[in-house]
Amino acid sequence: MKKYAGIFVIVILGIILRLIFIDKPDGLWNDEYVSWMIAAAPFNNGFISAVKSQCHMPFYYLYLKFFMTLFGQSDLLLRLTSVFAGILSIIAMYFTGKEKDEKTGLVCASLTAISSFLIYYSQEVRLYSVLFLFSALSLLYTLRCIKNPVKKNFVLCALFNFLILFTHTIGFVFVFFNLIFLSINLYNQFKKVIITVWLTIFAGGIILSPLILKILTTQSFSQWWGHFSISKLGFLFTDYFSPVLTNLTNAPDKFLYAPKLAFFMLVPTLIAAGCIIKSLIKNKLNIELFAVFAGTVLVLITASLTGKLVFITKYSIEIYPILIFLACSGLTSINNKIIKNTLIIIYCLISVGYIILHPYSAPKMRRAEGHKIMTDILTRMDLKKDDIILLEYYPQTRFQKYFDFSPYRVVEIHKGNFPMYLSPAQTYEDAYKNGKTIYKSVFSSNRNTYFEGMLNNQIFNQLKNGQSVVMVVLNSVSFYSPQSMEKITSDENLYNKEPLLFLVFSYVKNQTFAEMLEKLAIVKFEQKGNWTLIKFTKLNNNKEN
Repeated sequence: MKKYAGIFVIVILGIILRLIFIDKPDGLWNDEYVSWMIAAAPFNNGFISAVKSQCHMPFYYLYLKFFMTLFGQSDLLLRLTSVFAGILSIIAMYFTGKEKDEKTGLVCASLTAISSFLIYYSQEVRLYSVLFLFSALSLLYTLRCIKNPVKKNFVLCALFNFLILFTHTIGFVFVFFNLIFLSINLYNQFKKVIITVWLTIFAGGIILSPLILKILTTQSFSQWWGHFSISKLGFLFTDYFSPVLTNLTNAPDKFLYAPKLAFFMLVPTLIAAGCIIKSLIKNKLNIELFAVFAGTVLVLITASLTGKLVFITKYSIEIYPILIFLACSGLTSINNKIIKNTLIIIYCLISVGYIILHPYSAPKMRRAEGHKIMTDILTRMDLKKDDIILLEYYPQTRFQKYFDFSPYRVVEIHKGNFPMYLSPAQTYEDAYKNGKTIYKSVFSSNRNTYFEGMLNNQIFNQLKNGQSVVMVVLNSVSFYSPQSMEKITSDENLYNKEPLLFLVFSYVKNQTFAEMLEKLAIVKFEQKGNWTLIKFTKLNNNKEN
């Protein structure tokens, strides 16, 4: 029993850190909500088409559906599915580190247990906790194949690489470099086996190719809201090794954006970076593993620079187990016990202390876009039957888990239909390809008679005296004032850099508010998280339309 006492304590610590503050009062935010919506769709009525409409592969939705079928669909249950994968990841990293020695295994498990990045995604209804688990197991069996090349290890290595492909659309980048690493080390000994592994992965890719093609060719603006900067490469390491999480959805261009957090960001990251460098000295295997990391990140940076994706830390999570393994290998190889133990103590104190004491640590971070925030405010708006709810950016399907819209009339100006509101004869495809060119004159104009006509037809002409309309605004995508919009559209450099969706929904917010203010009376206003709701009512003294 004493043999497993260390890993037992580490797992218990990991469980505690993943369970505190897990019941998020703000509800699911959009990405989580999409996970639930897809998993909740029946196999024979919408599941496959829902998967095709998204940018990720189907395994996670199947995983979520399995637990939902057994235990229900509460937000807490959905989050616990990620906790489950997170706990298994601690154990997987323990065995991965043990491929070097017992001490490295315990340190790998410890770093995994207290990782703020992994704690955050262990409380998120998304694929990343599961994906890390598969990546850790892939690394484990890759190392075992090299150390003990038997059939079982090859089969399990192929399995977990395939599960990565079946979970993450861009997981093929990591799998490609990982298999090159494996092939370099074993090709002379096991040519047939290596060829079999490559053929197995290739066959899996062929089987999934129709789905991959559909996903990759689906037109969506969801990735057109950020750009690559060198700071994001720095945030890759601070997100992985410090308790300060920055690049979860987007990040500032300035690396030291918060000087008060610099100590918490830099000290543990520098410790980890130094240990990674130490692990590479005169160690060919570790150098090759680092090359897998470097190759994967280089491809993601290239894709980001060409506008194919946004460089967010979670998109490279497959390489995180490698970085943990290298950092822990370097740490345990330090001969001076005083230095080694001091580094371990400092790293753990900063990481755990921040998690427990800081109000914005990983388990305490609020979901400012949580959809329950909006629906809770909506219930306080005292709406009557047939009043109108104007939803901007998200359609009502994004809120139906928390709110019954059936007594009301709903008008949606969302990211899938906004072209029909901004100008005549423009399609979604037109906006996707040439939106910046098409809408520049619209954004710079003070009046848009076409947009005003759409609002008149769908809202103002439908209101009787005493009836109300609630305008629902998502602040995180519509934060520009009319003055800011004028400044951006008059500066070519600013305009070219700005994501289209921010411009579109800032414009929609500004125009709808101006029209409402001119024709109706404000009777309620509430703002919380990233949501603003304004209730307007048509009174007898309002101007006639």
